[in-house]
This record gives sequence, structure tokens and C-alpha cells, in this order.
Amino acid sequence: MADPVGLIGAAGSGGPGSIRHVQPTHGLANKGADAANAPSFKDLLTENLNEVNRLQQDAARAVEDMAAGRRTDLENVLTATRKAELAFQMLQQVRNRVLDAYNELKDIRV
Repeated sequence: MADPVGLIGAAGSGGPGSIRHVQPTHGLANKGADAANAPSFKDLLTENLNEVNRLQQDAARAVEDMAAGRRTDLENVLTATRKAELAFQMLQQVRNRVLDAYNELKDIRV
């Protein structure tokens, strides 16, 4: 199962949907080197948006194939639709958290 947001998955698999481990930095010496190698939030978000989109397209294609009689494996069609639904829900929660953080920052008096 691919994890579109990268929050769950088999540790160390390294494939799409695997956990991205963040190494803690204790001190300023390694902080610049780690930040230079880390992907930006925008890149991670874009990558995960594309993954969610791909899962939704796969699920829609599976449902269409089932309705047209080109597929007979109901279990895989249901699994694909559930994966797409969960991926979208996870992405929606990330969006909600980012908006909450933005609103908190907006309310801080300078």
C-alpha cells in the first residue's frame, strides 16, 4: 500500500510511500548541512498531492473497468477506492493543520 502523505509505511523500504525519517539535530554545527539536503515542504506537498491524484485516478479507472466488465476482482477495486479515500482524508488533515498553524501565526501580535 502506498502512503501518499509519507506518514506510514514500512520503515527502510525506501520506495514511494515509505516513512521519511527526520534526524534530530542537537547543535548548530550539523543543522546547515541537514537543511541543505532535506527536501522543501513545498516539494513534499507537491509530491504527495500528485500521489493522491494518482491514487484517485487509479480508483476511478478500476471502478469504470468493473462497471464495463473488464474486471472481476471486486476486492482490488474496493481496496483501490479505500486507499484513494484515505489518502485524500490524510491530505485534507495536513491542509487543516497548516491552516490552523497559519491562523495562529496570523493572530500573534508583533
